[in-house]
Amino acid sequence: MALTVYSTTWCGPCKRLKSQLSREGIAYREIDIEANPGAAEFVMSVNNGNQTVPTVVIETPKGKVVRTNPSVLEVKALLGV
Repeated sequence: MALTVYSTTWCGPCKRLKSQLSREGIAYREIDIEANPGAAEFVMSVNNGNQTVPTVVIETPKGKVVRTNPSVLEVKALLGV
């Protein structure tokens, strides 16, 4: 499964989630929505027009799962770890 975290450099909850994922040994790809207009558009499309981060996308065999500001425990459960 692939895990992508949409974030910004200044976002406190983003920093917390990314550090928790790293501490748990969970690999992820990070996309800065301020540096990537397409990523910002995606985040707005799944958050009622808002650039709410962290927005997490988990690609599973059954499709994509999108969560906004999830806990590391929620991410681990979705990943099955």
